[in-house]
Amino acid sequence: MHKPVLLEEATDLLLGGGGKLFVDCTVGLGGHARRILEKNQEAFLIGIDRDPFALEIAKENLKDFEGRFSLYKANYSDFDLVLKEEGGILLVDGFLFDLGVSMYQLKSPRGFSFQRDEPLDMRMDPEDRLTAYDVVNKYPEKELERIIREYGEEKKAKAIAKAIVLQRSKKPIETTKELVDIVLSVLKKRGKIHPATKVFQAIRIEVNRELEHLKIALEKVPTYLRSGGRLVVISFHSLEDRIVKNFFKEHAHQFKILTKKPITPKREEVMQNPASRSAKLRAGVKI
Repeated sequence: MHKPVLLEEATDLLLGGGGKLFVDCTVGLGGHARRILEKNQEAFLIGIDRDPFALEIAKENLKDFEGRFSLYKANYSDFDLVLKEEGGILLVDGFLFDLGVSMYQLKSPRGFSFQRDEPLDMRMDPEDRLTAYDVVNKYPEKELERIIREYGEEKKAKAIAKAIVLQRSKKPIETTKELVDIVLSVLKKRGKIHPATKVFQAIRIEVNRELEHLKIALEKVPTYLRSGGRLVVISFHSLEDRIVKNFFKEHAHQFKILTKKPITPKREEVMQNPASRSAKLRAGVKI
């Protein structure tokens, strides 16, 4: 199951500004949410997630705090609509974002992982229309190349896009294994990370419009965060971290930075949970 990353660091920073009303914009299985409710006995938490299957587990994991939380299936870029639905809430005491794909999603049969043979899906919200199959089989070669280069930061994006288009001209690419085999035909050398990692990341980001939604959500935060309230964001790759860093920079008149350098997991956490190794936490307080 998914282990919440930087659990104590994130929740301490979030709760450090006081208050009782917090929004976990990526509640997942409820790991961070549970710790927030444990640490602040008076807290009420609004949890948001795109994944209805994760929300069902979160509901079970938070049952000890019945009456102190609400869960909503929504995209975090629509948190303002959730606050309206919750009762016309105008200001909250803290926002938490734990970005990227969860271990739960990686292990679900939705094609997030390159380590198993599954249909090309990669939707965090199964009701979304666009799938990884659509991206791989229908996007023009130049667009595929752009996505793999920009979102995957893959140097051989052009060659990989060309190989994908060549293969799909013979038959549709339907599974994760088929896509992995195409990537391996181009990237023959194996480094510290699997050669398909960056390509899968790029396609997943495109399918779920992750960077786009992050920018929209962050721009809405200042309007709904009270003075003295906290914004805490955990990111897992340079593209997300850059967006968060730039947001705080561009909103220096509204936020005081609480993390001069991003907080990263301690050695013990990385040993217990290798998936946490790339995490970076940035936090700010509303002036």
